[in-house]
Amino acid sequence: MNMHSTAPHAVAPVSSAPKNATKWSIEAIEALFELPFNDLVWRAQSAHRAHFDPNGIQLSTLLSVKTGGCPEDCGYCPQSARHPTAVAAQAILSTEAVLAAAQAAKAAGASRFCMGAAWRSPKERDLNAVIDMIEGVRALGLETCATLGMLKPEQAERLKQSGLDYYNHNLDTAREFYGEVIHTREYQDRLDTLAAVREAGMHVCCGGIVGMGETRRMRAGLLFELANLDPVPESVPINLLVQVEGTPLHGTEALDPFEFVRTIACARITMPASRVRLSAGRESLSDEMQALCFLAGANSIFYGEKLLTTGNPDVQRDQRLFERLGLHAE
Repeated sequence: MNMHSTAPHAVAPVSSAPKNATKWSIEAIEALFELPFNDLVWRAQSAHRAHFDPNGIQLSTLLSVKTGGCPEDCGYCPQSARHPTAVAAQAILSTEAVLAAAQAAKAAGASRFCMGAAWRSPKERDLNAVIDMIEGVRALGLETCATLGMLKPEQAERLKQSGLDYYNHNLDTAREFYGEVIHTREYQDRLDTLAAVREAGMHVCCGGIVGMGETRRMRAGLLFELANLDPVPESVPINLLVQVEGTPLHGTEALDPFEFVRTIACARITMPASRVRLSAGRESLSDEMQALCFLAGANSIFYGEKLLTTGNPDVQRDQRLFERLGLHAE
């Protein structure tokens, strides 16, 4: 298996972003969740094959370019300055350090390099620094993605002009549960940032987190919000809560792994032309459970040893799993 790609596939223009002719209701998505497991996975795999190579996986690597000290109070996040976690604040990395990490990610087979910063929203000096990083990463032949918090329209336009391909800004959960997890940013704030990203002409990476104590209907509610964005996000990261001591959600009852697979399957059915990514929490999934997720329509992973501040399966383990399953990097 060749895990090393000389260059990523060209990023499609935003005008070809996935459209979703079906307008989903929460009740219809709940009905998908209720299907017998085999029937649900069959439907998801059928939708997957209609739009993608069933054995191709897109590889992304995520680097925290500025860690900790965030003023937000997101209940899952160890980078919040409001939570007593072991994560120490770290100033923004140098462009040289970021480009070295990007080069290593490319050598390991990643086609997209994502840069994350723990800000509520970037200041002008912060944006200038990240733009230097974006330009350098693009020069290496990698797709670029950034997650920097809330954006104003003019900031989104500057990032687009710098060559940023994707902007990540997750909805996190359903509207009705959002206020149980986050109090320092409104749901509409997130939608406004997504609108600014689209208006600037960038691709959208937007998903959420499951296992935070939400109900199945709330998981359906998250997918309802995502599937009814117009156009739908090109990338949909589905994160499984990583419980970090000191965060308010530490100690939450763990989500049934099969419910996680159901969530992946429902994401694939409701957003058939989008990349569905296994993101945070993958370290806790067995190889067998990851294989079920791929069968259910996941076709992108975060690849590397760390996701911002939490662990991730190492590259060698992923390569062995791909070889056992007959999967290949795209």
